[in-house]
Amino acid sequence: MNKTIHIREAVAPEEVERFWQELHAYHARDIFPDPAEEDRAYFLDDSQYRAAVQRIHDREGDRCYYLLFRREGRDIGFALTALYPSEDGKCFVMEFCVLPEFRGGGTGTACARLLLDWAADRGAQYGELNAADPRRIRFWSRLGFRPNGRDEWGEPLMLRPPEQALSITVELLQDPADWQLRKLENGYLSEIGEPLLTEESTERLRAAVEQGHIRFLLAYRGCRAVGMCSVAENFSTFCCGPVAVLEDLYVEPVFRRQGIARQLIRSAQALCRERGVGSLTVCCAPCDEAMYQALGFNVPLGVSRSCLL
Repeated sequence: MNKTIHIREAVAPEEVERFWQELHAYHARDIFPDPAEEDRAYFLDDSQYRAAVQRIHDREGDRCYYLLFRREGRDIGFALTALYPSEDGKCFVMEFCVLPEFRGGGTGTACARLLLDWAADRGAQYGELNAADPRRIRFWSRLGFRPNGRDEWGEPLMLRPPEQALSITVELLQDPADWQLRKLENGYLSEIGEPLLTEESTERLRAAVEQGHIRFLLAYRGCRAVGMCSVAENFSTFCCGPVAVLEDLYVEPVFRRQGIARQLIRSAQALCRERGVGSLTVCCAPCDEAMYQALGFNVPLGVSRSCLL
């Protein structure tokens, strides 16, 4: 008997309704089993979550797809996936589920591989998804996904590294409200053990960028920002002119060891020279001293100490 799994887009109205019935059941059963869960009502409300997803589904480009997995004439699972061909070929897996009665025996892995092949056939260069639950992390790790920072809301991300090599460009951030800055900041803050951005701190950050108190340089792989650093200027009486501090140096884990941090620092140094800044200082951990010395930070300034107010 043929037990091959097939994938198809839900297009007919009855298929779309089945897709949403199963998705709501999945949310209620597997994601938000506690009726008191704060986000449960939003995801089960057709006028909120479904309406938001439908807008992405119906737009002309970079849309999402309602997908169903079928084996032996029966639907055994589903996926909600968005493709971004106009950007850098990202495939974002928004939802993925094998129905409980069909789980086990490698069915989930087979469905996930089929989904990734389906996306690749449509131009996807790499996959990305949110994953916080240890079981979900283990599952997607077996398929080549690696932990890769946080998204703009602070949720953990996993990324299946792209095979295609693209050049990296470093640009000065122009939009203070750029969601990619929030994504990188959350990844950076999570890695160093600091609280993630809140709505209040995000607004303070936006205002600081807008008012020129801090400047961010972002490293782009195509349209995707994969790294950043910041330069904050101050007036120094030692040179009676502006000096600056380098902070927020961060590259997404999947894109490290490609020279991106070096590109960011070189760009920060060039920016300071263009602006007539007398010196650029970095406060670093002992394990990073050799790297920064090799990049031109070779003037010792003693030990940095801070008084937290």
